[in-house]
Amino acid sequence: MSFTKLGLSAPILKAIEEQGYTEPSPIQAQAIPAVLEGQDVMAAAQTGTGKTAGFTLPLLEKLSAGPLAKSNQVRALVLTPTRELAAQVAESVKNYGQHLPLKSTVVFGGVKINPQMMALRRGADVLIATPGRLLDLYNQKALKFDQLEVLILDEADRMLDMGFIHDIKKVLAILPKKRQNLLFSATFSPEIRDLAKGLVNNPVEISVTPRNATAKSVEQWLHPVDKKQKIDLLIDLIADGQWQQALVFSRTKHGANKITKQLEAAGIRASAIHGNKSQGARTRALADFKEGRIRILVATDIAARGIDIEELPHVVNFDLPDVAEDYVHRIGRTGRANATGQAISLVSADELDQLKAIERLTQKLIERRYMDDFFPTHMLPDTTLDTRPIKPKKPKKPKVNRAPAKQGNSNNKAKKPAPKADVTQGQGLRSKPLAPARRNRKPNGGAQKTSGDQ
Repeated sequence: MSFTKLGLSAPILKAIEEQGYTEPSPIQAQAIPAVLEGQDVMAAAQTGTGKTAGFTLPLLEKLSAGPLAKSNQVRALVLTPTRELAAQVAESVKNYGQHLPLKSTVVFGGVKINPQMMALRRGADVLIATPGRLLDLYNQKALKFDQLEVLILDEADRMLDMGFIHDIKKVLAILPKKRQNLLFSATFSPEIRDLAKGLVNNPVEISVTPRNATAKSVEQWLHPVDKKQKIDLLIDLIADGQWQQALVFSRTKHGANKITKQLEAAGIRASAIHGNKSQGARTRALADFKEGRIRILVATDIAARGIDIEELPHVVNFDLPDVAEDYVHRIGRTGRANATGQAISLVSADELDQLKAIERLTQKLIERRYMDDFFPTHMLPDTTLDTRPIKPKKPKKPKVNRAPAKQGNSNNKAKKPAPKADVTQGQGLRSKPLAPARRNRKPNGGAQKTSGDQ
């Protein structure tokens, strides 16, 4: 199937061609006709499947047939959980709508609000926003929704995880009841279905990728290594493999800064991106990485959400994530649109629980490769594949400001954290470590241009 058969107009087809795409991805082939027909849509799709274009293309097509947005009015609202994802969606709207007279604006926190208020005065046919900044602008009367036609929730599962449920409900309360609703999520979890009950009406359900799927085009392995040796191993991998571009994940903001400094000290150009960085610094770091001015981008999970980089050959888990689903999102940054990529994890013995959770989620034991120069003193125990069903997690509750406790109250003692649940039970395959080998590596896979998350 080609894009010409999906009912899109000449200006949009021209923009698609200029972006280098000829055939729609599965999510696009199913979502575009449904959106054009005016139906509500619930779509489950992972990053890298082309979901952004799946709603951007038909949205632009529908809006191009109606009256343009008036001052401070919004015709289509796209809600995203992070600044980076908002910026990515805004870029997609700009690229695919470049031959149309439509106006688009992106707003998020971390930057001054006045320029955003000024931009909204001309109206926005498409507004891409994070929930908090959207509500700030509405409360300052910089936004009106009398012309609103379409609401899109992108990465709805992540918004629930980050505690945005109350902000989402506040946004829904100020929007017109008559509108088209599109909900995109990595999975149709029970929490997502609860959210959908008050959002979509008789939706078309589209499911492309299960929540635990990892791309077949991504080669995955791990190196057992002592924690103190991780940075030296990373430097060795970069140097010996002659890596020109790699995305490295750290569990913490402090860790991301430390890794970056150590890489710079070794003569490897690197930059960190996380929540404590200003939006300007994050934007510059991402631009430098895409344009090859730095070789290594070190990121935390939230900061990396929505990063779309073509031809990214390597993703490194310097630390395993505490949430197993984040592993799937992380390695989904490489091997996009059937291109090849490599996902390497540096795993120390104290990360055994995280490793077990990841292997349980993906239902796959990750291959182990031992490096003789970095053979661990503290061995990473073998793992078995746990086949028990995973209970859905509850969404994160928003923080509530509480009155400070009175001094001298003996009852206000900090509670000890509950012990972690044991997820090691279950029968199945047992991983067998490979024998130590000198430089047991495979050559880099060839980089190909991919559509990524179009």
